[in-house]
Amino acid sequence: LKLGLLEDWGEGWVRKSWRPDPALATADGSLFGGYLAALADQVLAFAAMTIVPHDRLYRTVNLQMNFLRVCRDTPLEIEARVVAQTRQLITTRADFRRPDGVLIADATAQQFVMSFDHWPAERAAVDTL
Repeated sequence: LKLGLLEDWGEGWVRKSWRPDPALATADGSLFGGYLAALADQVLAFAAMTIVPHDRLYRTVNLQMNFLRVCRDTPLEIEARVVAQTRQLITTRADFRRPDGVLIADATAQQFVMSFDHWPAERAAVDTL
């Protein structure tokens, strides 16, 4: 998907820069919104990952995307952060900005935190790391 990697992160936040591949543009030169949603899911999940206990895993159970401006072939600065956490639910928020600081989209997600007990394949994968 060419989503790229993170540039920086810390407890409860992540940051990356991303430039759309011209091949992803629609006929009018704009970027398909579903691609931004995939980027949102990535960075929001990574933000949650920074605070999930090592004996737990999580899954995105809610993702909301708000498109505020049309995204074209311009670099984006994307930041995601944890805004709330309970024992079983992490809420994260992300901003998508052009280099001039204009907000073009934002997103919110919730990740459900659970034990590995019911997910043996995931536990085995983590144990091999």
